[in-house]
Amino acid sequence: MISAQELQAKITINHAQISGTEKGVFDNLQQTLQQFVNNRQWTHLQFQKNERIICNFNITVTKYDRDQNLFTCKALIQANRPVFNSAYTSTLYNNVDDNFTFRFAEYDQLEFNEQQIDNQLTALFAYYAYLIIGIDLDSFAPKGGEDILQRCMNLTNNAQNLDYPGWKAFSDDRNRYAIISDYLDGALEPFRQLQYDYYRKGLDEMANNAERGRTEITAALETGLKKAKENRPLSLLPQIWTDFKKDELANIYRGKGTQKEKESIYELLFSINPSQNKYWDQIKE
Repeated sequence: MISAQELQAKITINHAQISGTEKGVFDNLQQTLQQFVNNRQWTHLQFQKNERIICNFNITVTKYDRDQNLFTCKALIQANRPVFNSAYTSTLYNNVDDNFTFRFAEYDQLEFNEQQIDNQLTALFAYYAYLIIGIDLDSFAPKGGEDILQRCMNLTNNAQNLDYPGWKAFSDDRNRYAIISDYLDGALEPFRQLQYDYYRKGLDEMANNAERGRTEITAALETGLKKAKENRPLSLLPQIWTDFKKDELANIYRGKGTQKEKESIYELLFSINPSQNKYWDQIKE
């Protein structure tokens, strides 16, 4: 069965902080968004049904202005990737967007035109659709997501005139603009190569041969992550990546590998993200 859609998204709208509003508008928003993301073909690629990328958008509404139809939210966006020959799925992307603010009136129809970015809500979801698909493709082939990621960058440039926070170039080092422009920055090419080396050569190999898979992961971290950090010390991408990889990385090395390997990985991860040290400590066990 060939279906075209790339994403299988679950969208959750948490409106517990908003009192006294009919919950109909939130239910309608959730259904409308789920259809918009899942029924749309975002690229020209053919995805089998079982290849669709599983992703979650957990949107927490912090303010709702009924007269303006204005939702002030933050969103946790997460995408997963299955690992070959195993029941395990690995986190491909996981980050909070603090500026997930948009307008939506109940029963609005969502239209999206890539050439003309004039609706904040569709722009937000298109941005994450392209970002997730692009990173996923990078994990299966070196820079495999280039075309889709360029579309994400173009959309971000075209969204500069939207009067909403989170798009502006250089206003914030972890906003939407910062993430896609860093990801495509030539100085961070080692970080993009890391996606392929870590998932395809490392994790996908582990079911066949755990030792060889781990050796590939060590090499991927020591080149990709280390070089990215050296090339662009101020980029937050390596830190964001290690934030959502902390459990997985601790599990890969805990009780396994040589002492030298463990120490080298520990020092690397600690230098990138000291705040997760309780996880890095487990690597040395």
